[in-house]
Amino acid sequence: MQIRSIKAYRVLQPFVSGTYAMSKGREAAAFDSVIVAMTSDSGVTGWGEMAPLGSFYSAAFAAGVRAGVVEITPHLIGEDPRALTRIGRLMDTVFKGHPYIKPALDMACCDLVARAAEVPMVTMLGGRTSETAELYEVVTHGTPEAMIANAAKSIAGGCKRLQIKVGGDVPGDVERVSAVAASVPKGTVLFCDANAGWTVYQARQFVDATRAFDYTLEQPCATIDDCFSIRRTLDKPMVLDESVTSLQEMLEIHQKGAADGLTLKISRLGGVSRTRQLRDLAVDLGFMVTVEDTGGAEIDTAAMAHLSLSTPPENRLHAIAFHTWVTVRTAANAPPVTASHMGIPDGPGLGIDVRPDLLGMPFLDLSA
Repeated sequence: MQIRSIKAYRVLQPFVSGTYAMSKGREAAAFDSVIVAMTSDSGVTGWGEMAPLGSFYSAAFAAGVRAGVVEITPHLIGEDPRALTRIGRLMDTVFKGHPYIKPALDMACCDLVARAAEVPMVTMLGGRTSETAELYEVVTHGTPEAMIANAAKSIAGGCKRLQIKVGGDVPGDVERVSAVAASVPKGTVLFCDANAGWTVYQARQFVDATRAFDYTLEQPCATIDDCFSIRRTLDKPMVLDESVTSLQEMLEIHQKGAADGLTLKISRLGGVSRTRQLRDLAVDLGFMVTVEDTGGAEIDTAAMAHLSLSTPPENRLHAIAFHTWVTVRTAANAPPVTASHMGIPDGPGLGIDVRPDLLGMPFLDLSA
């Protein structure tokens, strides 16, 4: 089997709920997605997607993804997509660093190989461990009143897990979290995610002021050492997200005991293949794991669902359904979502049926 052609599309995906807001004025109105179609010499096509959340969230930006994909794709034509490790090393050889430009290509390889083998991708990723993964929804940064309304909408829709955005001024964040926590039903699972927005001093202030609430603290500070400083005296679980960009960092987190759980993002780690590697090791090390990404529609959400549902339930925290965030469609079907859970669609590979007519004209069309 050989890769015979690669197409790449740019698809702007506006948010259903308008602007997505984090602390310190960080906000975005849409995902700026790159979608890749990779076709073999036997006519089977695999799909991949990568969409950064603005240019402020990760060390990634949409124009960089498009430029990087154009640089890498000529080196992949004629390669065997089944040789996933070789493909990954080849991409690293011809384009050093910048892992965020490679996930859509790796995802397309994985989808292509699974479709050719007529098995769902979850089988290639270790096997399905449950029918659905529990979902969480985000309460974006805003006034206490706006955040209460946001949380109430999620709860009314059946959601039982909320991620509350914090990481700004500490007194304001304490007020916002207190208001949301008091407004939701007893038993609602709460995560307070600072997105690395605090200093150690600020994180200690927040933790001390919110000891009465039951929540998991997520990425309070920017560095592993600073987060570990908070973790040593914290009486609640801690999850790290932005700190996990490589195997080395994950091992450092484990060695220091800096977190109880990890959020693994496909685009941050360089693709589905490497996310699976880190996910498996994280499980062996005893971490709780969330597998997700920085954004996207049906294609990327399907990949997240396959990775989530091949994670042992006892080590799985939750998942997120990004395709429900956006106003555009890219596939005729999608990962099935209920009020509080997400599954994977039936069929080989990602299981979705991408609609090229919904993607517009490709900015890259390369054939052997």
